[in-house]
Amino acid sequence: MFRAAINFISTHKARRLGQAAAAVLLCLWLPQSQAAIEILATRFWPAQDYTRLTLESKQAIGHKMFSMENPDRLVIDLEDVELGEALNQLSGKIGNDDPYIKGVRVARFKPGTVRLVLDLKSQIKPQLFDLKPVGEYGYRLVLDVYPAQANDPLMALLDQDSPPSPAITEPAKLADKSLVEETGKSSVTNRNQPQSASTSLKNVPELRARTLVIAIDAGHGGEDPGARGSKGSNEKDVTLAIARKLNTLINDMPNMRGVLIRDGDYFIPLSGRVAKTRKARADLFVSIHADAFIKPDARGSSVFALSEHGATSTAARWLAKKENEADLIGGINIAVKDRYLARTLLDLSQTATINDSIRLARHVLGELDHINDLHSGHVEQAGFAVLKSPDIPSILVETAFISNPSEERRLNDEDYQLKLANAVLSGIKRYFSQNPALSRHNIAQNN
Repeated sequence: MFRAAINFISTHKARRLGQAAAAVLLCLWLPQSQAAIEILATRFWPAQDYTRLTLESKQAIGHKMFSMENPDRLVIDLEDVELGEALNQLSGKIGNDDPYIKGVRVARFKPGTVRLVLDLKSQIKPQLFDLKPVGEYGYRLVLDVYPAQANDPLMALLDQDSPPSPAITEPAKLADKSLVEETGKSSVTNRNQPQSASTSLKNVPELRARTLVIAIDAGHGGEDPGARGSKGSNEKDVTLAIARKLNTLINDMPNMRGVLIRDGDYFIPLSGRVAKTRKARADLFVSIHADAFIKPDARGSSVFALSEHGATSTAARWLAKKENEADLIGGINIAVKDRYLARTLLDLSQTATINDSIRLARHVLGELDHINDLHSGHVEQAGFAVLKSPDIPSILVETAFISNPSEERRLNDEDYQLKLANAVLSGIKRYFSQNPALSRHNIAQNN
């Protein structure tokens, strides 16, 4: 009987030791397998083109998406996600002016799953995709909400085989082999001479006949802030301010119309900018930038055109590489095949268009010389993706270096922004006035 008691105690102790060991192993295993992923930030980018919702975290998020009807809703289940402050504040970020989303509800659906329910204003065409860490961002889960029926060239990219929209105007024949090559010398003589915001338009020929369409592209936007100044200025905000002023000036001109590629703080892929320009049947494309450089004392304005055969300088190559990485920062859905752009850029032997781009760039560079130092006294060339429309003269204007403290201050000054816009417009008008292919139909010289 005594031996039986000893055996019982030993067995009971062993069982308790085994249970304790199992509990320890379970505690070691649970944090690794069931640790909730923290959402670091949530961001909304509403626009007429599309609305973007971004969830940022330190780990990739498992997810599932489906839609519901009566009423229209979009449901996204997030796996192993912590229902923290960032998600709880999400519903308060939806404004009444969002064209597609009425509201967002967030709750714990079941253990291990957080559910997002987006109440919709209309039927949509959603895209949900992952982005790996890049730049200042961690992992991002991105939802792009497009309308079911595309009403803008950017959304038309989702339906790549749709025919182009009717022409707004008859396309200008900008390439003319009989055009005599310009010397490239600036018509500017004294940048220090005091000027009003509109002085640079003096003695520029007036435009006549059919409407000329100018596509104005404010660089960066949304998830892609562009370069940052030492005082916290974002390139995307400066470029949009200048682009809007240029658009207003152009629309005040007879027989000219501006088309803003981006008219808000949202991201458009480089291919989308090209596509919107072509859908608008633009005669010219002008991309506005205010970049940073590795040296804070770098200053001055530059104008760039496309190059088929490499960059004209190390700085131009560096800048083109940096600008072409905008899609990585802004975030594109690589699952969507861009067949439209593939067709557009099939033939890059676009010598005539590049020559016209260089002519346009020379005139704009000359006008910028009135109001700022020139970082480069001649037109630079490099392989900028945003300039690759094969039949529309396209330039990229680096208005100034936002990384230079003194230029950053000027770039945030509304009067200086207006001077920059006037300079670009003056360059555009001089280009049209000296292009024989257009002057026969569109330009009347002032007597």
